[in-house]
Amino acid sequence: MNKHSVSENEPSPLPSAFLPSALHRRPPCNDFDFPAGLHPLLQQVYRRRRLVSVDELQLSLDNLLSPDSMKGIGDAVARLHEALKAEQQIRIVADFDADGASSCALAILALQAFGHDKVDYIVPNRFEYGYGLSEKIVATLVLQNPADKAPPDLLITVDNGIASTDGVAAAKAAGVDTIVTDHHLAAEQLPEAAAIVNPNQPGCSFASKCLAGVGVIFYVMSALRSHLRQKGWFESRGLALPNLAQLLDLVALGTVADVVPLDWNNRILVSEGLKRIRAGRCRPGISALLQAASRGQASADAADLAFSVGPRLNAAGRLEDMRVGIECLLSQSPDEAWPLAGELDALNRKRRNIESKMGREALRIVANINIDQGEGDLPAAICLFKENWHEGVLGIVAARVKERYHRPVVAFAKAGDELKGSARSVPGFHIRDALDAVASRHPGLISKFGGHAMAAGLSLKADDFAKFQTAFTAEAEHLLDESSMQAKIESDGPLPPDCMTLSAAEALAEAGPWGQGFPPPVFDGCFQILQQQKLKERHLKLRLRAHPASPDAPAQADSPAIEAIAFNLNHDDWPPTHASEIHIVYRLEVNEFRNRRRPQLIIQHILGYC
Repeated sequence: MNKHSVSENEPSPLPSAFLPSALHRRPPCNDFDFPAGLHPLLQQVYRRRRLVSVDELQLSLDNLLSPDSMKGIGDAVARLHEALKAEQQIRIVADFDADGASSCALAILALQAFGHDKVDYIVPNRFEYGYGLSEKIVATLVLQNPADKAPPDLLITVDNGIASTDGVAAAKAAGVDTIVTDHHLAAEQLPEAAAIVNPNQPGCSFASKCLAGVGVIFYVMSALRSHLRQKGWFESRGLALPNLAQLLDLVALGTVADVVPLDWNNRILVSEGLKRIRAGRCRPGISALLQAASRGQASADAADLAFSVGPRLNAAGRLEDMRVGIECLLSQSPDEAWPLAGELDALNRKRRNIESKMGREALRIVANINIDQGEGDLPAAICLFKENWHEGVLGIVAARVKERYHRPVVAFAKAGDELKGSARSVPGFHIRDALDAVASRHPGLISKFGGHAMAAGLSLKADDFAKFQTAFTAEAEHLLDESSMQAKIESDGPLPPDCMTLSAAEALAEAGPWGQGFPPPVFDGCFQILQQQKLKERHLKLRLRAHPASPDAPAQADSPAIEAIAFNLNHDDWPPTHASEIHIVYRLEVNEFRNRRRPQLIIQHILGYC
C-alpha cells in the first residue's frame, strides 16, 4: 500500500477473529483538513487523538490560555505585590515529588528575578511530617522557626495545600498568611487562605483542569510579572523585564513527571520547555540529570523527562529528603549541579533495589489472595500490606501490581501508630471518590486521604487493614464490571510496510509531545521472523519482515526487513524455536547507534506466535 493512500479502513493484517479481546484499535475521532505537507502517517495518528480542532497542532505560546479566568489569581497577585513592596519573608512549602520540586524551584527563581531575595523554602520530610502544610509543619517549621531562617510573613504552597485546612488555619492564627497553589481535587471545605489558585477548585472557569502544580505556579508568577510591569516595578528598580519563558524547562519537567493529561495547553507548555532543553538553554540541574541517565540532551523528549529525569528527582522524596532535588534544580552552574545529580542517581539505584524486593513480595501476596479465593479469580480490588515495606516506594509497587492485574490497588506499610497507604487505579474507577465513599459509609475508618482520579494517599489505624480491605473491595465490586478489570491494549492500527522508514520514525518523534491523554503512537501487526537473538538474557532482538495486508498472502521476500526489540521479557514470553511469525504491538522509533540512524520497532506486547 502506498503511504499516500493510508486510510482509516485499511485491512487488518490478521483476520478479526484472531484479534485478542484486549486489543482495541482507536477509531478516528475527527475528520479535519490537515496542513499541506503533513506526513500521511501523522494524519492517521492525529485522527485518532481527541483533537477539538486542527488549531491544536499549533503549539505556540501565543495559544496559551490566559490566566484571567483562573479563580483567585488576582488575590494571589495582590498579596504577593504587597509582600514584595514590604520586603516580607516568603517561604515556599513544597511537595516531595518531581512536580513539587519543579514548582518550588520555579517560584524561587521567578521571585528572585523580580528582585525579591527574601524567599526560602521548606519541603516536609514525608516520614516525619506527612503530606502538605500540616499543623505539625506550621508548629515546627513556622512558629518554632529554624535558626538559619528568618520567620516567614507569607507562605506559598506549591503542588499541595488544597486539603490543608488545619495547617492554613494554624498559620493564620500565628499571623502568617498563606497563598495556596495546587491542582489536586478539593474537598468540601476549603482552607481559609489569603488566596487559593487551583483550576480544580469549585467555581474556577479556567478551561484546562489538567495543569500540574508547576503549571499553576507558572501562571501565578506570569500574572504577577504582568501586574508588576503595569505598575512600573521593574523600571523603578532598574531591573530588566524577566522572561519567564526561561522557566518552561521546569514546567515541562513537572508536568510530564506528574503524569497529568497533555491537553492542548499542557502540550504547549511541554513543547516549549523541551525546545529550551534541546537547545541547551535549560537549568544546569536538568542537563546534569539527563547526563546522569545517559540521555542525549539535544534529542530529549517527554519520555526522557518521564522515565529518566523525573524518577531521579522522585527518588530523593521517596527515600530521604527532596531538598537535594530542589537544590539540583536551583543550581546555577554545571559544577554545582553535577554532584547533586550524582547523589540523585545513586538514590534512584537504591530505590530500584527496594522496589524490586517489595515487588516480588507483593506478587507473592497476590498469589496467596488468589489461592484464598478458592476459584482462581482475584477480587475486584487488591489491598496489600507488609509491615516493613518502605513507605516512599508504596506508590510504585501499587502501580506495578495494578498494571499486571488491571485492578485498583492499595499498598500499605506501618508508619508509627498507623498504616500509610498509596493507591493506584484503573480507568473508570475514580480512586479519590471511591475513598470518599468508603469514608462516608464507614466513619472513622480512614484517618485522612487525598488525591485524584488515578492516584491517592490515605492513612488508617494500625489494626484497621482488614476492615478497609473489605470495605474498599465492596466499593470496587459495586462500580467495576468484568470488562473494566481486563487490560486494554490500544493501538493506532496496522502500519503499512512502506511507512516503516526513518523519515516516518522521525516524523513521529518530532510530532509530540506525547504522554498521558495524548498517547504516543502504537501500532500492531503480524511479522515474519527472520532472525531472533537474546541480549543479556533479558531482551529479545528480532529481525522481521512485515506481513502483507491480506492474511492469506505469503510474505514477500523483497519486502523491507526491520529490526525490533522487546525489553525485559518474562520467561514465558520467549518465542518457541519453531515460530515463524509473531503478532506484536509496537512503537516505531529512531535507533541511533555509532552515528547511524535507523528505524526500529520497540515491542510493547507480544500477542502470539505461529
